[in-house]
Amino acid sequence: MALNSAHILICRTDNIGDVILTLPITAYLKQRFPTIKISFLCRAYAAPIVACCGTVDNVIEFESINDPVDFFLKSDIDTVIFAQPEKTLAIAAHKAGIPNRIGNVHRGLFNWLHCNRRIHFTKGRSNNHEAQSNFKYLRPLGIDYIPKIQDIPALYQFDIPTDPSIDRLLAQDRFNLIIHPKSNGHGREWPISHYVTLAQVLSNNPNIALWVTGSLTEGKWISAHAPELFALPNVTDVCGKFTLKQLTSFIQAADGLIASGTGPLHMSAAFGQRTLGLFPGARTMNPMRWGALGIRAQSLAPKKGCAGCKTKNALTCECMKNISPDLVASIVSKWVSEKYAAL
Repeated sequence: MALNSAHILICRTDNIGDVILTLPITAYLKQRFPTIKISFLCRAYAAPIVACCGTVDNVIEFESINDPVDFFLKSDIDTVIFAQPEKTLAIAAHKAGIPNRIGNVHRGLFNWLHCNRRIHFTKGRSNNHEAQSNFKYLRPLGIDYIPKIQDIPALYQFDIPTDPSIDRLLAQDRFNLIIHPKSNGHGREWPISHYVTLAQVLSNNPNIALWVTGSLTEGKWISAHAPELFALPNVTDVCGKFTLKQLTSFIQAADGLIASGTGPLHMSAAFGQRTLGLFPGARTMNPMRWGALGIRAQSLAPKKGCAGCKTKNALTCECMKNISPDLVASIVSKWVSEKYAAL
């Protein structure tokens, strides 16, 4: 029987990319139930992005909850969707008597014990994109709907604030291209040598300014392993220079972004920015499962995986090495032409 709900809490306490790919279900819920209140619980570091999502009414930082049971008891939440397993919260919601607790029992015995609206599905062998699979959490609400890939971008409703300091930083008379070489260990990376080659090729076009983003640690890694990248006159190192909120504004204000499967890639795609994702061919990591989804997003990947795809925690593999810098540069050239043709 379908549930009646007035206030839904969606719990997603893992990485930014996963959070971004969960947000389309909030838009669909608003379409089906216009008066429903939607709260979203995430890690503090992801909260600034979720706060920009127009289909989320309230953002709750996981770290702010000292007593989860007390949190639920004092709320008017009647339905919790555990879009990512979180044992502490599942137990607390059960103890607090939240009427509807939705969890995937394939992902933890505690969901069998503490969720009373159980669903069961796996993602690894599915042909669905991660964003599509998240819609399966809506089944107990009477929603048996999986959107087509091409329909998901319209479900992103972000209002990204402008930042005057970011606007002043960017080269107003050039095509500002963000390259985000590292992935914080969350996916296969395009070789740093390929990014250097790409930057060298693009240096022939004086209308292109390259900005390298990442954490401070990632910036130091790039300096140690590819100092020639930061030495190029068309490249600016801004690794570690932005808060996540500032990075959000930076991505929105720029003209395009290139990255492998990491949070900023999915942010850029969801914001409607020109976005190119670089992926390996293995089924569990390829664009069918993790590709960039946006009105101006695209992904590159070989048709099949390589032997290195099976190596756990590998930094890169032959799949990624086989994505040609010249091919990537040709896509950027089309972006640049597109921008100047519209002026």
